[in-house]
Amino acid sequence: MKLIVKKYKILSSTNDKAISLIKKNKLKPTIILSDSQKKGRGRYGKKWISFTGNLFMSIFFEIKKNISVSKFNKKNCLIIKKSLSKILKNINVKSPNDLLVKKKKFCGILQETLIHEGKKFMIVGIGINIKKSPYIADYPTCHINEFSNKKVNKFYIYSLIKKGFEKKY
Repeated sequence: MKLIVKKYKILSSTNDKAISLIKKNKLKPTIILSDSQKKGRGRYGKKWISFTGNLFMSIFFEIKKNISVSKFNKKNCLIIKKSLSKILKNINVKSPNDLLVKKKKFCGILQETLIHEGKKFMIVGIGINIKKSPYIADYPTCHINEFSNKKVNKFYIYSLIKKGFEKKY
């Protein structure tokens, strides 16, 4: 699968933009990148805190109608984990959608589906703490540059994930 890339300075949320593009019949597999998000989302309506310098992206593509989302949860988490293993070692997946290093969350993945004009689309929202992580009292967080041997930027990480998805789909 070849992914089209759309970059934005600021969005309410990259998943919301993906939904908007699908509804406007922009249906080719696409990656949406944003420098910042005003209303990043997590599961169950939780807020994703979006600090400048971190990575906010969504990938969407068509899937077969009879395939359940749960089949994609694990596969997509593993694609992202494998892509990031070029930077970080000992990444763990905390089911269903978090990536951890040393028991601290640095990546959240929000997967949604949308049916539009009889076609089903998977939307994979990815938020990665690269330079800064929020303080959450009951859930330890971190950022990649705390554990990486060299400082990395969001464009390098985005390119790794893009290659991972293009290779696996």
